[in-house]
Amino acid sequence: MELTFLYILIAGFVLDLCLGDPKWLPHLIVGYGNLIGKGEQLLNRGNYRFVKGMFLTVLLVGASGGLPFIFINYLRSESWMWDEVIVSTIAVFYCLANKTLVQEGKAVIRELNEHGIEAGRKRLSWIVGRDTSELNAQQIMKATFETMSENLSDGIIAPLCWFACLGVPGIMAYKMINTFDSMIGYKNERYEQFGKFAAILDDVVNFIPARITAVLILLVKGKLNGLSMVFTEGKKHSSPNAGYPEAALAFVLDCQFGGPNFYGGKIYKKPFIGANNRALLSDEINNVAVINYSVSILFVLIITLAYLGFQC
Repeated sequence: MELTFLYILIAGFVLDLCLGDPKWLPHLIVGYGNLIGKGEQLLNRGNYRFVKGMFLTVLLVGASGGLPFIFINYLRSESWMWDEVIVSTIAVFYCLANKTLVQEGKAVIRELNEHGIEAGRKRLSWIVGRDTSELNAQQIMKATFETMSENLSDGIIAPLCWFACLGVPGIMAYKMINTFDSMIGYKNERYEQFGKFAAILDDVVNFIPARITAVLILLVKGKLNGLSMVFTEGKKHSSPNAGYPEAALAFVLDCQFGGPNFYGGKIYKKPFIGANNRALLSDEINNVAVINYSVSILFVLIITLAYLGFQC
């Protein structure tokens, strides 16, 4: 039985759980960001910005998937199985953000509790795109929980989905798409045309993973009775995907997310998701962390069982 896929999946996943994102280690996604930034500076000017943005997106996404495909097939053709496993495991490790997501979420709440509102706002600004300068303690906690649910999909479940479907080329191409969206997928004067194609592509590749994430959040808490609420409330979000994990977490925590937020100095009247507008408690971050880890581990187990089933 060919078990290389499982070696890579489990080893890459465990590496991320153990190491997270060490500051001393050069990171693939930083390289992706540098390429996107240089391309944007060169092309995002003059006329035909949508076409230029689409060209850059297709070029870099194609390269991020195509080059690993060529290299891994070369290793395979030379029968260098363990070289393939090592290279592929490192790629999977770089493309996951499980430990880092939980660490950053906990860091926001810790700064808020230990050093006050300003410290919490500053730390939160590292992980969200919204304006944090006027947020109160409840809003800081709400934003932290929201981003942990959304990035559970973007940073863990979606990459694993694309690895399961297309291997290392799939997970690396996905991370390039997601990096594009996080850098230029904004509806403002600078990026609305240039980043539009990348934003649409990100919506497409996250469509199924976001909904899988929502179902798994309910499943690990034994609350599948929340499916109706999730698929009703989730579609209220301006994003076609982000609302579903948020709605699932709101259901299992029996709280309310959403509401007005500032982005780029402008207020956006986002709808509320969930019915119980109760006060959040800072120690609930531990429950959210357990949910995130449980969902990711369960999904790896599901992929493993599905793969073994197909091999039989």
